[in-house]
Formats: sequence, structure tokens, C-alpha cells
Amino acid sequence: MKPFEYFAPRTLAEATELLAKFNGDARVVAGGTDLLLKMKAGTLRVAPKAIVNIKRIAELRREPVINHQSSVIRLDALTTLEGLRRSPVIREHCPALAHAAATMASVQIRNLATVGGNLCNAAPSADLAPILIALNAVACIAGPPARGDRCILLQDFFTGPGLTVLAPGELLVSLEVPLAAPGAVYLKHAPRECMDIAVVGIGLSLSVDDERCRWARIVLGAVAPTPMRARRAEEELLAGPLTPERIERAAKIAAEESKPIDDVRGSAWYRRHMVEVMTRRGLMELTGNARI
Repeated sequence: MKPFEYFAPRTLAEATELLAKFNGDARVVAGGTDLLLKMKAGTLRVAPKAIVNIKRIAELRREPVINHQSSVIRLDALTTLEGLRRSPVIREHCPALAHAAATMASVQIRNLATVGGNLCNAAPSADLAPILIALNAVACIAGPPARGDRCILLQDFFTGPGLTVLAPGELLVSLEVPLAAPGAVYLKHAPRECMDIAVVGIGLSLSVDDERCRWARIVLGAVAPTPMRARRAEEELLAGPLTPERIERAAKIAAEESKPIDDVRGSAWYRRHMVEVMTRRGLMELTGNARI
């Protein structure tokens, strides 16, 4: 491991100032379940000159809460995966998100790993991104005074494997999930039922009224460089009455839209096949629970 400077700021302003000072040569750490392993193994693209530990910043580690004024659930970046899984607010209003967290790693790792870290790591197979994008989540980003703060749709946050829109000096601070979210489900396929990375992950959300789909999100994970929406499949669901035949067509279209690769965890053909199977399964689950 190459030498580096270590900082543990106590305020958000200090953190963004440090990140801006090192101009892209600093890395943020919270749980450290991914970054520290990569640093020890020497597999990072560029070895950081500084590590900025944000765990002491109190304003980043509050419990998930409902903001009734803006009708959103706020998730701070330092919310742990286990905290997300166990949160009464999440379990009541976004059970699919709690389920996604439950599919990840072991309880020991979930007690360390954070929501912000999972998203900023930007692994194509990450479990939280597909369901959060399906729920139309917004990413809130803090920056140094010269740049300021901004909020963007989470679907626009990822730019490639391990890459995000965060500029030097910027930090993901929270997520906002609409409170009146439609019905949603997260499906994950992996060789093992636990302690494994997704071969395919799918986040789905639907709003159904009078036998028609009024809102649809189909978000695919582990089958493209970034989590991707199957937009043509969504359009198929919105095009007419929500029949089993339409669901079948949408599932096939989602598989056609996916862009998987061959790797040690599965072939492109197999991943594409599982996209169709899982999309159909998820849509049937949601419509079976909907009043259509």
C-alpha cells in the first residue's frame, strides 16, 4: 500500500474543502468495506494521496426520516446497509429497498457498509442502485463554495464502472425517495442465496389504475456498464391494457435492451435470458398485488 495523508473532518464544509484541495487525488472512506481492500490489493486505478474519513460528520448519519413538507424520505449517505434494512420508515414505505439491503453481504459487513459507499463505488452489479432508480430517487450532492450544492436524479449519477458524476470537491450527502412511491420490487439472481454478487439485479416499480399502467420503471443491474432503464419495455407497459401478453412482451423487450457481457459469473446469453425471466416474474408479482 502506498503512503497517503489521512483526514477525519467533523463538518461537511471541512470535507468538501479537503476534497477540493486534493483535486481528485483524495478518496472518501466511511465503512471501508471496498476501498480498503482495493488499496491493500493495489487494484485502484490511481493510488490516492489522501483519505478523507467522513464517519465523524454527524449531519451525514441521521436515521432515515420522512420530510412531510416535500413528501420524500431522506436517506443520509452514512446510513448503513443494516440500518437501511431495519429502518421502520423504510420497511413501511419502501419495503423493496429494505429487501434489497437484506440481500447484500453478511450482517457484519452490512453494519459497516454505507448507502453512500455502495452507490459511489458504482459497481455495475450493485444492489441498491436499480431499486432506488426505479423509485425515482434523487441524489443530493454537496460541493465547495465555488461550486455549490446540487441535486440530480440518481439515474444520471453513474457514468461507467466505478465512475460517477462527482467532480473534485463534491460529496454525495443524501438521497431523497418520493414518499408516494408506486408499488415496487427488487429481484436478484446470484449463484448463492446470500454473500454473493448479483449476476442480474432488477428494480421494478409500477402504478396501475383501471387496468392500465400509469407509471413504469424497469431498471437493470449487472447487465450493462451502469444501471440502465429498459425504456422500450416501460413504453410497452404504458401502451395499453396491462394483460399477461403485454407483460410477456415487455419482459422480452427488456432482455433485448440489456447489454450484458460474458464473465466468470455468467455468459451474456444467460444474463439476457434471466432478464426476461426476472422481469416477467417481477411484473406478475406487482400486478398480482395491484387492483386491476
